Amino acid sequence: MSDRLKNVSADEVTRRLQEETSDKGYILAKLDEVVAWAQAGSLWPMTFGLACCAVEMMQTAASRYDLDRIGTVFRPSPRQSDLMIVAGTLTNKMAPAFRKVYDQMAEPRYVLSMGSCANGGGYYHYSYAVTRGCDRIVPVDVYVPGCPPTAEALLYGIMLLQKKIRSQGTRMITR
Repeated sequence: MSDRLKNVSADEVTRRLQEETSDKGYILAKLDEVVAWAQAGSLWPMTFGLACCAVEMMQTAASRYDLDRIGTVFRPSPRQSDLMIVAGTLTNKMAPAFRKVYDQMAEPRYVLSMGSCANGGGYYHYSYAVTRGCDRIVPVDVYVPGCPPTAEALLYGIMLLQKKIRSQGTRMITR
């Protein structure tokens, strides 16, 4: 290593290399940043519509809001998806199946809880048969409040998740 780079941080070296190569036709970036950028721009949610919030979730895929334009395409199988949108009331009887579907998703996986029923039980909070929030079963990344939340709120929640992925990187699990 040359003497002029001995006391320079890795970020400073990367910045200097980017300045020197900016007009050469290629870019320098950390692999983690590129993976996070690609992951955030191509979320594939699996619909887990349990109640009336699912109607608003379906509305975001229609032409007015068009989730495809931000790289979000609904997938029918948990093995093909990396985002689960939980929309509606989760009952205690449904909780084991919910966890099983979550476990079938590929890593890195994210969960968006949509509506007051999925967030904390909602109107049915004091019912004996209702799980008081899907975060008791799986870890939740973004909460979208409302009863039911609007399509704009869901779109904003997905964009918040994209921002979170870009800033924190992906959660790669090595086994």
